[in-house]
Amino acid sequence: MPSPLLTSPDSIYTLRTTAAGPAGSLPLNAATLPGMASGDLFGMTQNAGMGWSPAAMLGKQFLILSTQGGIRAPDGSPIALGYHTGHWEVGLLMEEAARTFTAHGAIPFAGYVSDPCDGRTNGTAGMLDSLAYRNDAAIVFRRLIRSLPTRRGVLGVATCDKGLPAMLLALAGSPDLPTILVPGGVTLLSQDAEDTGKVQTLATRFAREEITLEHAAEMGCKACGSPGGGCQFMGTAATSQVVAEALGLTLPHGALAPSGAPIWRDLARRSALALLALEKAGTTTRDLLSPDSIHNALVTHAAFGGSTNLTLHIPAIAHAAGLPRPTVDDWARINRSVPRLVDVLPNGPQHYATVQVFLAGGVPEVMLHLRDAGLLKLDARTVTGRTLGENLAWWETSERRTRLRAKLTELDGIDPDEVIMSPTRARERGLTSTITFLRGNLAPEGALVKSTAIAPDVIGADGVYLHEGPARVFTTEARAIAALKSGSVKAGDTMVLIGLGPGIGMPETYQVTSALKYVKEGKRIALVTDGRFSGVSTGACLGHVSPEAWAGGPIGKVRNGDLIRVRVDTRTLEGSVDVLNIPDAEFAARPMHPDLTMDPRVPADTRLWAALQNASGGPWGGCVYDVDAIVKRLGQ
Repeated sequence: MPSPLLTSPDSIYTLRTTAAGPAGSLPLNAATLPGMASGDLFGMTQNAGMGWSPAAMLGKQFLILSTQGGIRAPDGSPIALGYHTGHWEVGLLMEEAARTFTAHGAIPFAGYVSDPCDGRTNGTAGMLDSLAYRNDAAIVFRRLIRSLPTRRGVLGVATCDKGLPAMLLALAGSPDLPTILVPGGVTLLSQDAEDTGKVQTLATRFAREEITLEHAAEMGCKACGSPGGGCQFMGTAATSQVVAEALGLTLPHGALAPSGAPIWRDLARRSALALLALEKAGTTTRDLLSPDSIHNALVTHAAFGGSTNLTLHIPAIAHAAGLPRPTVDDWARINRSVPRLVDVLPNGPQHYATVQVFLAGGVPEVMLHLRDAGLLKLDARTVTGRTLGENLAWWETSERRTRLRAKLTELDGIDPDEVIMSPTRARERGLTSTITFLRGNLAPEGALVKSTAIAPDVIGADGVYLHEGPARVFTTEARAIAALKSGSVKAGDTMVLIGLGPGIGMPETYQVTSALKYVKEGKRIALVTDGRFSGVSTGACLGHVSPEAWAGGPIGKVRNGDLIRVRVDTRTLEGSVDVLNIPDAEFAARPMHPDLTMDPRVPADTRLWAALQNASGGPWGGCVYDVDAIVKRLGQ
């Protein structure tokens, strides 16, 4: 019987070797043709070959880049799945922008670099590629930009944890072009369901017999309220959208729009118009990104209670733009001076969703409060062609603001001033500033914690979180999560998770941190690691401990039973993490943990990334590739 792999229907033999080719003629000019580069001429040939009318060939060319993933039928059904909802619908934004360019006599081009999903790779070997992907994608985006030498501007569309920062690095690294960012928006809340952060703990809660199998199956199925957009919480995806707008690279009130809605599509249309206007005015990315815009990004991040991963991404954006990278001292200074004003998942206290933050006014509403507090650089330029101060003056009296805030009350019965608060109301609700940077004999070069997300009932009346408990040391995330599932880690313990730093790709440890949030008594367990966290992580979880274990850092010398003290002052944003039971000299002489071995699954690509970013300033420098520093190191 013939193999179906080797047989085909008769219709495949209907063939031809020639065709008429496109009709018409290229709009060539006798005066300019002799001086044309062959690539410019052949580019026009290719344009005609793809079906573009020769009569419309002389329009200005604009490049649309995105992180689109999957194959989506016109009716929205999947032909092939993407990696995540965040890039599933962004092709619709590209279409909206492209049609706008065409309607105004321009020629749109489109290119893609799809992106992974940190939620999909958590707890798997895929997480070893997550952070390294950002630099790779940014390089490819920039190469695509340069590979269309006739482009007059770039419109980027991206949504999620690594794809959006990569896009921002690419736009920032194109200083001589007009650029604009269209955020991919957020998914809706699902009715009578757990949010997309909480469902990631179903396996752990089931293992601990805290939920039923039926509950896990139902909640896991229905968490996404709509097929497109980033997650419903202020994780790295949503925070990156917020930061893009604060940088001035996105139109006002562009971040966190509900994916698929008319207001979301409208943003793409208006963004294309804005890019046309920027090109006409001769305004480039170099004119928009400045130390002032970086300052505004740091301030807005703090006011939103944003993801700690932006301590990696904002310095990288600054580096790509040729600007000074913010230091740990800069982050600490900003966080001490800026109050958190937004009540949003996962920080609380009421845990509103990102789409509700959008309806409450989003970034410009938060910025009104920051403006009134004198915390913003209002002369920073933006993609509207106006300054930030001018944009905020428009927002304050806009119909859009009035109608959307009223819509939140109409739809959900929520007062928008309970979602985005004044500093006075935020203090009354117990909101504290976002990030605390720590030192100590376990973190001589620093560590961080999202202190605003530590459970209030484990913080003293003086605003200090103080935990002293025996170390439970784990050299892999798998062993740590197994211990949590079995219940062998108890309230009062200090989990010390080592060997997860940049040396193996700095994977995020959300599988562990989410379990600590949602399992019983998890808030009374502290976590200390040289790895990083998901943007939705909460609790007394200290990350980015440096030096990391792979660099010989003291965290790699901790043993089971060592007494660990964690102290975090949520008001002054000062803290420390120390081993208490052993003299400093004896601790320094202790060898590294005997179980600390390199994960054999770490790919060579990630090992290369680790070496290059280490030569370029490491995590506190944004995990960038500093070419001059690398070349100098290679020359030694």
